[in-house]
Amino acid sequence: MTIAWVLGSKGLLGSALCRVLHFGQTDLFVPAERFCWGDEQEFIPQLTAAVEAFSARAEGLPRWEVYWAAGVGNMSSSEADLALETRALTRLLRLLDSAPRLAAMPGAVVLASSAGAIYAGAADHIISEDTVPAPTTAYAREKLKQEHLVRSFVRAGNDRIALLARLSTVYGPGQSLNKQQGLFAHIARCIIRNQPIQVYVPLDTIRDYIDADDAAAAMIAALRAIPGTSTAFIKIIASEQPVTVAEIISIFKRLARRAPRVVTSSGRLTNLYSRRMQFHSVATLPYPVLPRTSLLVGIAKVMAAERAAYAVSHY
Repeated sequence: MTIAWVLGSKGLLGSALCRVLHFGQTDLFVPAERFCWGDEQEFIPQLTAAVEAFSARAEGLPRWEVYWAAGVGNMSSSEADLALETRALTRLLRLLDSAPRLAAMPGAVVLASSAGAIYAGAADHIISEDTVPAPTTAYAREKLKQEHLVRSFVRAGNDRIALLARLSTVYGPGQSLNKQQGLFAHIARCIIRNQPIQVYVPLDTIRDYIDADDAAAAMIAALRAIPGTSTAFIKIIASEQPVTVAEIISIFKRLARRAPRVVTSSGRLTNLYSRRMQFHSVATLPYPVLPRTSLLVGIAKVMAAERAAYAVSHY
């Protein structure tokens, strides 16, 4: 049996990874205490103890996996906050590298990044793994640094692999409005509260949205299909079904059975993204085609979750 540790397990993507791994009969490791991410003096001993416990649990098993879906960084984060996240990843990789039990067995690391951020300035009509990264923000540049750290970790050891997962916009129940995942939750909350929907990009803006569980399943399948060792494989994880903001609002209108009020305006992040963001992965891996959640079903799940949360808050 494989043992897996998901850092960021309480977030949208992290919780989806935990669900899919659990259903796949993977042994999930959970640290004894919740990390103090913003306080390095507290965080470092917590992380050290967690790696020691993970190493002990992994002994005797055929393989270990670590999924980095952690961090509070987003497009508007300060360089100091982003550097803190990178130092945390650096510390984790060093601890994994120095753990004798882990070094003696096959291991894998997955790093989740935003494809929209990494390729934000790209001129390609359809973006693939062959597209040269074109970061326009400190967030994207920091993510590329983190990918370099993971590559170095793989090269430094034996029998290691890594998946550098560049994801399109992930959505699902429990989305955070404080991160770049929040458009669907924002629209749902405004409709439920009968408030105008503030949109900071033109309605013909094209994006790619993928359900969190679909993204998690694709990441795990891709990782486990990577051939050989000492490989850091870049893979775009996307629905490959582009949709405009106007089409998204239309789906919400259909589900709510009334026309939402939409207000468009410019914000400080408006010009950081391309108006058109389409993805097509050409990094072939021998894993089966995975079922995908339609946008209608996915948005319906978000609406249902937001209605339930609203009912609880007003009970």
